[in-house]
Amino acid sequence: MLEGKKVIIGITGGIAAYKIPLLVRLLVKMKATVKIIMTPAAHGFVTPLTLSTLCGHPVLTDPYDKETGAWNSHVDLGKWADLFLIAPLSANTLAKMAHGQSDNLLLTTYLSAQCPVFFAPAMDLDMYKHPTTQQNITLLQQRGNIFIAPATGELASGLCGEGRMKEPAEILEVIKDHFKKKSDFTNKNILITAGPTREPIDPVRYISNYSSGKMGYAIAEAFADRGANVIIISGPVDLAIHNPRINIVPVTTAGEMLDAVNNLSDNIDVFVMTAAVSDYRPAVVAKQKIKKEDAGEVVLSLKKNKDILAHIGKNKTSKQLVIGFALETENEIDNAIRKLENKNADLIVLNSLNDPGAGFGADTNKISIIDKNGRVKRFSLKGKKEVAQDIVDTVKKIIL
Repeated sequence: MLEGKKVIIGITGGIAAYKIPLLVRLLVKMKATVKIIMTPAAHGFVTPLTLSTLCGHPVLTDPYDKETGAWNSHVDLGKWADLFLIAPLSANTLAKMAHGQSDNLLLTTYLSAQCPVFFAPAMDLDMYKHPTTQQNITLLQQRGNIFIAPATGELASGLCGEGRMKEPAEILEVIKDHFKKKSDFTNKNILITAGPTREPIDPVRYISNYSSGKMGYAIAEAFADRGANVIIISGPVDLAIHNPRINIVPVTTAGEMLDAVNNLSDNIDVFVMTAAVSDYRPAVVAKQKIKKEDAGEVVLSLKKNKDILAHIGKNKTSKQLVIGFALETENEIDNAIRKLENKNADLIVLNSLNDPGAGFGADTNKISIIDKNGRVKRFSLKGKKEVAQDIVDTVKKIIL
């Protein structure tokens, strides 16, 4: 499962560093390629000689090797890895990561990493429970880093409590599970609508909304990272996709989005309708720019757009799963359940503008997922990458 996988382990100064040689040995036995970066403080707890002997590569601490003259490029390291694990993670380095400091090779590599980053804190009970530490953990999670929570047990101080780093065998299982997920949705076709639509008033003005498309694009990345073939039908957004499993179909209006959905719907396994589609469009679109001095007051007559989610819900096959999104401001659960039923969707993902951090354009979201039986599963505020994983995990339980 790990053969050929490239793993960086970042080690910071903490007594739990003594466990890392065993983890390195376990990874190498599974034919992973392991490189190691240590902070200067970590050298006091485990030797580079031991680690380099086990992994078969020089252990790196400084950007510049004074003996060989070699430059240890944090950019190249960040591009090389399939997974970056920081364990043990001290409170000091945790705080630096959370606030973008970069005073050593481990931190500059972290900031350059283009792969999933896992972090396993290890510290004394009171340090771990301190509000600042907890806030820093939350910040890293909101940015898409994956938290390996410490266990409860005997600590180096002699106290017993939370803060003990997970054992190497447990961390190995987390890594194996991550790579196993890469094939969860092999041969599955996912269609996602994302972003706003724009309905023209004249050649220079339009009706739209504040949707950024971030949630839809995060879901697309999550499905593609787990083996799916993904199509995003996207309204105008300022976002980019680099995953080769994702194809983007750009559209502008609700009508164009509906046409694109219809053209592509036959071979789709899962529809994820995150787009904030304009409910109405101007009944008449001016061919020339409406001049303020000529028009006086302008009254817009609006026509209702066809409901894309309801259309897909009505025409889906028994093998297709349809997921709708509901952004509510009042009576959230009741309105979301009503939408689930009226649109004949299989799931509704609800978020509320009343929840701080869950509105348009934010990098975080707080959702509830409601199924056809009216069961509600609530999630805490998280980064949109993490929210996307929660949604994908829910879909996996239904269709796989």
